Amino acid sequence: MSTQALDVLAHLAKQGSIRQLDYQFARFIASLLSGNELSAEDKNAFLLLVAAVSAELGRGNICLSLWDSHGSSVDLSAKLGLYGEAALTVNPLWVNANWQQILSNSTLVGLQGEAVPLMFDGQRLYLHRYWHYEMTLAQRLQSFGSPMILKPTDGQKLKELLDVLFERDYRFLCKALKSSETSQVSRQRMVCDFLDVVDDSQLDWIAIDAVLTTVQRMEDLQPLDTLVPASCCLNWQKVAAAVALTRRFAVISGGPGTGKTTTVTKLLAALIRQSQQQGHTPNIKLVAPTGKAAARLTESIGKAVESLAVEPELKQAIPTTSSTIHRLLGAIPGSAEFRHHSKNQLHLDVLVVDEASMVDLSMMVKLVDALPSHARLILLGDKDQLASVEAGAVLGDICSFIENGYSAAQGKLLSELTGFHSLGNPVSSTNLKTSHSSVADSLCMLQKSYRFDARSGIGQLAKAINSGRAARVDEVWNQDFSDIHHYPLSSDAYNQMLKSLVDAYSIYLHRSGKRAIEQQEAKSSEPESMATKAKAVLKAFGQSRLLCAVREGDFGVVGLNHRIERALQARNLIKTQQELWYHGRPVMVTLNDHALGLYNGDIGICMRDEEDAEQRLKVYFELPDGSVKSVLPSRVPQHETAYAMTIHKSQGSEFEFTAMILPPEYSPIVTRELIYTGITRAKERLALYCDIGVLKRGIQFKTERASGLVERLKG
Repeated sequence: MSTQALDVLAHLAKQGSIRQLDYQFARFIASLLSGNELSAEDKNAFLLLVAAVSAELGRGNICLSLWDSHGSSVDLSAKLGLYGEAALTVNPLWVNANWQQILSNSTLVGLQGEAVPLMFDGQRLYLHRYWHYEMTLAQRLQSFGSPMILKPTDGQKLKELLDVLFERDYRFLCKALKSSETSQVSRQRMVCDFLDVVDDSQLDWIAIDAVLTTVQRMEDLQPLDTLVPASCCLNWQKVAAAVALTRRFAVISGGPGTGKTTTVTKLLAALIRQSQQQGHTPNIKLVAPTGKAAARLTESIGKAVESLAVEPELKQAIPTTSSTIHRLLGAIPGSAEFRHHSKNQLHLDVLVVDEASMVDLSMMVKLVDALPSHARLILLGDKDQLASVEAGAVLGDICSFIENGYSAAQGKLLSELTGFHSLGNPVSSTNLKTSHSSVADSLCMLQKSYRFDARSGIGQLAKAINSGRAARVDEVWNQDFSDIHHYPLSSDAYNQMLKSLVDAYSIYLHRSGKRAIEQQEAKSSEPESMATKAKAVLKAFGQSRLLCAVREGDFGVVGLNHRIERALQARNLIKTQQELWYHGRPVMVTLNDHALGLYNGDIGICMRDEEDAEQRLKVYFELPDGSVKSVLPSRVPQHETAYAMTIHKSQGSEFEFTAMILPPEYSPIVTRELIYTGITRAKERLALYCDIGVLKRGIQFKTERASGLVERLKG
């Protein structure tokens, strides 16, 4: 069946304005239309609309909103990537369309649960599968969001445990007071900062300062327990733990260094103690979207457990090994389905999902579908980071309710558990409304960074980027922080960037050589195994990385990987001999291989196997549990060289030194979330190569993904 709309769509697909998939979906829908259910004019408009819904899904949007907040109809030509004269030729096919009438008349569009290809909720048009995903997730999260019923004795025990786990730590205040000469004003500022004071109106600053000026050791600050009571403070980490202890579903969001892992480790200790008092030890699982993120979670949870001030038995009960979501659900090779689902649920009591911003709608639904009804779900992530590569922005949608504050009942309960009186009042006027969503009571935003303090340029730059204000970015650059450097795009800066990356990567390449093994053996009577060597090389490679906004060209991943490779070869650090595989080549997996247990985003290093008689090249990967897997190059799943990687692919990773480059001309791909995500991958040093105008324009554009999840979560 040929229509004018299909001819237009075929042309657009050929030009690359829309995907072939979008055109073929419109053709499929056209084949299902009965002869007289729509007029010829309405049919043309409907098929263009269908292609636009499919195209929107490809851009990460769950649905297509047919009207904006002012009631104006959607610009369908713009949604199809058409502007100027191209739009003028297509506009006559849809501008006069009555969408409400067309969608009501089509038998291919449903309003509730009909088995039809498209669903319409009166405002948004969906592909049926994604409408079902959204409805399912909203229903499950609302059911999870119901409060836990605590007995008075349980509440008192939890309060006591939280007080122990989040005991005030005077180490940093003591160090700051002793590090330099301080004024009375600066000392007061230190107390407010290090002790999380939010209301200092009732404090006796004369008595407090008398303590501060006589400090010789940490114990000298103990009088502050009384002089600065918990009631005037607000430690958001403690609040987050209390939130998760009172709800079966909780979200702990925060930027880098805000202590999400530390918080969840203390929370798990509290959950285990709570369950053990009821006669059982909970089965807890830790997961992340990628192998790299899972490995980081394993490492950081392990460190956090070591520093907990609890008895050894409780420490041992806290899990320290995480896996990928795919592995937890039981990925089936060659299938999009998993072994665990609503009919074969997971055997666990608590599930912690790290880097939740990377989890798309489809995966989140499959995850919650596989949870047993009694399970607790805890999501960790940074709501300001890039949304998932696939459709949806689940964490961002859920966290939109943070602005609502807590309900009066939840605020009162959290205040009783934490001792922070400011939580006893509604945070905003929206709490007075009867429509307050229960989801808001399950959220906590960590607001204090323990890594990026006032002296950190990385932290200040991240805040400025998030504000969306170019003037604040200028202020940060003008302060001459030692940990951030900006280089305007020029041939000199470009070459300097390549040189700095060659210097950075030389560390892991030297570690991968035979000389390193000989030196290691000289220090130890035991020869170094390839697994030990591989872990050391992978760790060294993970110290530095170049992040790109785009894939193609001289400023993209492909071009820069090639240039870095040539520069390393010129320094005699690698010997490619014009071969794809060579000793020292870093690669990143780009396609999941469930059979091998390697997943999209996993990093491997190609090295000669010193334990192999033939000295064959093998590619070594560190798995989330800390073990090392070696794979012959011919068996490595779809991959690419990884000296440079996209900012999208860097999510879930951190690097001591991060170089980041933006394209010389502005592109819509350069958004606030992209820039923020790239900058916050840096732990200690950041080198940013870009035109400052491109940077400023990018931070003004905040990505909004269309979905109806927020509306459905309002209940």
